[in-house]
Amino acid sequence: MTRASIAELVSAHPLLTGLPDDAVVQVAECASNVGFDPGALLLVEGGPADTLYLLRRGRVAIELHSPGHGSKVIETVGPGGIVGLSWLFPPFRWQFDARATEKVVAIAIDAPCLRAKAQADDALGRALAERVAAMLLDRLQTTRIRVLNLYDEDGAATREAPR
Repeated sequence: MTRASIAELVSAHPLLTGLPDDAVVQVAECASNVGFDPGALLLVEGGPADTLYLLRRGRVAIELHSPGHGSKVIETVGPGGIVGLSWLFPPFRWQFDARATEKVVAIAIDAPCLRAKAQADDALGRALAERVAAMLLDRLQTTRIRVLNLYDEDGAATREAPR
């Protein structure tokens, strides 16, 4: 079996599938393969949003810290998903923690590098923004369903949101 090039891995990820070859090359120039052991933090709330992770294998829990209650998992992202949406939006700070729940293999994309390429190439910037916006919409719809499941008709919490 041959090892796939970083450009092949980038072009195969659902977020970037179908990008023109020149756009794939630009993204790949900012990318590297990374791995995380279970329990490792990929993102720390408040830290600089400097990496976009394209998950290839494993699962990552997106956690929200609640004072007095500890961390709560608000979403779990698996293969084909992305972790680190804040890389695209000022002030470029993580809004959540993200922790590997099992061995993770991902493509790490250097966010400042990718932002610079997107600013220099309008077509790339537009394509990335549209794809990330679609993923954000999907996550918003998933959150909406979780919130609806959390409350009964009287507005009282009845059960934990599904994970």
